Amino acid sequence: MAFKDLNKNGKLDPYEDWRLPVEDRAKDLAGRMSVEQIAGLMLYSSHQAIPSAGGGFMPIGMGATYGGKPYAESGARAGDLSDQQAKFLTDDNVRHVLITTVESPAVAAQWNNNAQALVEGKGLGIPVNTSSDPRHNSVPFAEFNAGSGGKISMWPGSLGIAATFDPEVMRKFGQIASVEYRALGIATALSPQIDLATEPRWSRFNGTMGEDPSLAADMARAYVDGFQTSEPGFEISGGWGYHSVNAMVKHWPGGGPEEGGRDGHFGYGAYAVYPGNDLRDNLKPFTEGAFRLQGPTGCAAAVMPYYTISFNQDTTNHENVGNSYSSYIISDLLRGQYKYDGVVCTDWGVTGDVSGIEKFEGKCWGAEKLTVAQRHYKIIMAGVDQFGGNNDKGPVLEAYQMGVKDHGEQFMRSRFEQSAVRLLKNIFRTGLFENPYLDPEESMKVVGNPDFMQAGYEAQLKSVVMLKNSGKTLPLKKMLTVYIPKRYTPAGRNWFGMESKEKWTDAMNPEVVAKYFRITDKPQEADFAIVSIASPSGGSGYSVDDRKAGGNGYVPITLQYGKYKAEYARAVSIAGGSPMEDFTNRSYKGKAATAWNEYDMKMVLETRAKMGAKPVIVIIDDSNPMVFSEIEKSAGAILVHFGVQDQALLDILTGASEPSALLPFQMPANMKTVEEQNEDVPRDMKCYTDSDGNTYDFGFGLNWQGVISDQRVAKYKK
Repeated sequence: MAFKDLNKNGKLDPYEDWRLPVEDRAKDLAGRMSVEQIAGLMLYSSHQAIPSAGGGFMPIGMGATYGGKPYAESGARAGDLSDQQAKFLTDDNVRHVLITTVESPAVAAQWNNNAQALVEGKGLGIPVNTSSDPRHNSVPFAEFNAGSGGKISMWPGSLGIAATFDPEVMRKFGQIASVEYRALGIATALSPQIDLATEPRWSRFNGTMGEDPSLAADMARAYVDGFQTSEPGFEISGGWGYHSVNAMVKHWPGGGPEEGGRDGHFGYGAYAVYPGNDLRDNLKPFTEGAFRLQGPTGCAAAVMPYYTISFNQDTTNHENVGNSYSSYIISDLLRGQYKYDGVVCTDWGVTGDVSGIEKFEGKCWGAEKLTVAQRHYKIIMAGVDQFGGNNDKGPVLEAYQMGVKDHGEQFMRSRFEQSAVRLLKNIFRTGLFENPYLDPEESMKVVGNPDFMQAGYEAQLKSVVMLKNSGKTLPLKKMLTVYIPKRYTPAGRNWFGMESKEKWTDAMNPEVVAKYFRITDKPQEADFAIVSIASPSGGSGYSVDDRKAGGNGYVPITLQYGKYKAEYARAVSIAGGSPMEDFTNRSYKGKAATAWNEYDMKMVLETRAKMGAKPVIVIIDDSNPMVFSEIEKSAGAILVHFGVQDQALLDILTGASEPSALLPFQMPANMKTVEEQNEDVPRDMKCYTDSDGNTYDFGFGLNWQGVISDQRVAKYKK
């Protein structure tokens, strides 16, 4: 038998003995760690690109050096560690690293090997546990998700897999994605996002698994089972093994019920509200899904609370603070009532300072007046184990000393060891202590191999919802002549404040389309038209211009393209209050908004006019529920998808594949029903009924025969 003498003491210590239970090994190692080492273990790094070359997303890697020089001037290899990465792994004892872009699977494997070799020779030899946000979607989410560099299997977004109404598709995704993750060196997924999508205007709606508690719970369970369970031959113990990826489910206790749809990344979206008194439904994807697995791993390995203040939900301390700061939300509810003893990690940046209600900076809602160290202390005492986006052990050590002053050394040491054990268990059971290394050539073969690509493509086909097919417009014969107007993207500024110029682009890949149809730029020559658009992009719910003009800054988030005036909005907001504001009423009643991509609606209407009686097919890349009254009558057929390849859409249009997906959420009849629904209550809107008499409700979808009514509908639409 072979063992590693990780601490170089010439003995086989219990934590080095792979024959022992994970719990015993973790407790032994935690007891050997210094406070400084545990403080480093409690950190989760800021976003790291491989290589850290600057530019790119956000831009990640800006300021990184290799031997004191920028990457381009350094002569470093793409898989080398940057100076900053080597520093936080060595000086700050960081062992949890969040990876964003990678140049290729081989480079990711090389970086992993370099990082693991470095830390294996330090202190107690604790390996690096690398993580990632979702990497497999064909379109990026609004949150940090710069995607993978290199080939990886492509799947529909979470909403798309939910639209299959088949948890086995989600489980298969998890099984394949986990194998690809481990080939990239990733042992923790900062996913799934299982917030119940009860608020249709929320900007992170498209990362969820829909608005139905039962469907979302089943999908969450399947996702975590797929990611965490290693197949025979790769299993170590209890389902865990070398193909297992720890799932960090987010965001406890549900980030869906944001007032007015405003998001908690910003101070103007700090509050989750519960006008329907329905916290229970928002908990179900966790308590009845991710915490009740069918597979042997039993429960999700980690949980991430959301930034938001769950307004007036603390019935013990009556405290309105961000969820990571709340002893009620974490200790009483999650750990006490629901007996969760896995890792709890804050969302990224919750301890940082913030200088403005609209600034993308720290997200310390309800704790703005505390120091950074005091915020760390409050979070630790609330029952949280780890700090997302912090490479610096200093504030954690300051928090430790605060605890020693308040409770004594023995108490605080025990509290730190408690978190250390939880964190170490996730490293032990994925086999990283025994073998954290990768073969770069094997990684290249595994990631995005043909079988995995095929499985992802089949899931894409199953995820497209057909909402309308008047007079059996679809399917179409191949090699007809099609007119596809170009997409117009206006100049603007994205969610993170990054500006973009206006542009005209092909709405679909013409090289792919040409394999199915003849293409013309003259509508009069076409047999039919395809108009490819996105659902209305209705804004963030806050306007600096409104504030400068004397308003309170709060504006509507619209789910329609054309101008919308919020006549039915609340006159007084449910929640409000921030040190950065001198008022509490965040109402936007009477104000107006227009979708950023209003031209998408105009493109549908203009194409309809140009095509006369010939068919117009509208394809919608859908991020949120939307009001269909503006465009539905102009379309002979409507397909909705949640991030798929053009080829999948064309296979459905030509009948190579039959649409089978169902809406995982409601489509509202109008903005009045959106304003009057409760942010925390699922399926409580009046739904749109189209010109064919079909209502776009949860569970609705068409196939070639008409309205789908099968076992899936019977199970979930009740």
